Amino acid sequence: MSEGPPVPAGEVTRLLRAWGEGDETARDRLIPVVYQALRKRAAAHLRHERPGHTLCPTDLVHETYMRLCEQNAAWENRDQCFGVASRLMRRILVDHARRRAAAKRGKGMRVTLAEGLAGAAPGEPDLLDLDRALGELATIDEAQARLVELRYFGGLTLEETASALGLSRTAAAREWTTAKAWLYRRLKR
Repeated sequence: MSEGPPVPAGEVTRLLRAWGEGDETARDRLIPVVYQALRKRAAAHLRHERPGHTLCPTDLVHETYMRLCEQNAAWENRDQCFGVASRLMRRILVDHARRRAAAKRGKGMRVTLAEGLAGAAPGEPDLLDLDRALGELATIDEAQARLVELRYFGGLTLEETASALGLSRTAAAREWTTAKAWLYRRLKR
């Protein structure tokens, strides 16, 4: 799909709402925009994978997009849509890693946290370990786990994440720092 001219975030929100109300033209205009955004995020996730990785960005985008369309939600805004996409991408990556681990008896997919965890741990965390750690973090602080999910799996900027969670940029930055430190300690074990 071609990229076409960029569509402002407010326009994406308008198109999402119009599509939710049955406007097929809005859907047709929105599909390439959402596809390109998902493709960019998927490529960023998979860029740091080991050579020979079996999941390509196109597969990840298609699976995410299909699941996103199955949601059939009345999207409030762009951030909500991409927040759901972040969660779906996480599930797809984790499911893929579990299948590979089952097939290879313990050899899971490896991933790199974009900004690293506080202090940059040596080596890269295993995706299954990261998923378990996020589950533990969610029992302690659901908002921090959601923030990590949006930043890491969704590729959202700090500003986009703050908006999606209804936080100020300062509060989101503070929570991001705290969550990274907690994950660093947890994954270091």
